[in-house]
Amino acid sequence: MSRLSLPLAALICLAPAAAQAGVDVRIDIGLPLAPRLVVVEPGVQVVEGFQDEVFFYGGWYWCRRSDGWYRARRPRDRFAFIPPRRVPRSLFRQPEGRYRNWHGPQGRPAEVHQRNEMRREERRDMRQENRHDNRQDRREDRREDRREDRGDHGQKH
Repeated sequence: MSRLSLPLAALICLAPAAAQAGVDVRIDIGLPLAPRLVVVEPGVQVVEGFQDEVFFYGGWYWCRRSDGWYRARRPRDRFAFIPPRRVPRSLFRQPEGRYRNWHGPQGRPAEVHQRNEMRREERRDMRQENRHDNRQDRREDRREDRREDRGDHGQKH
């Protein structure tokens, strides 16, 4: 009888660990197939106008709920619970609740924000082109000055 009780005791001790390892908490959050994303900082995006805080970071969708963090590879997949130690710092440090029903900076719709970003980029490109043109003009002026100093006056030899 003692030969049987030792393996049985070991099995009883290991059973809770095996049962705990099998626990898999998953949730459906109902994201659209292609949710609109808004950049909130480099590398971190938020699903626009959604009731839960859902981030897109590192190729994963991350959802913060009161009981913890969940993630899924695709927006329509079931989200699996993730222990806090496995949540990226960039997400973990985001202020809780700030990105529920988020619509871009200062509450502006994402389209307006994106349009403003595009205008800023266009203005920056124009300034760079102007700087390039100004440098080119200054080079040509210096060449003309040198020719005049030599007495070339634009004549080719």
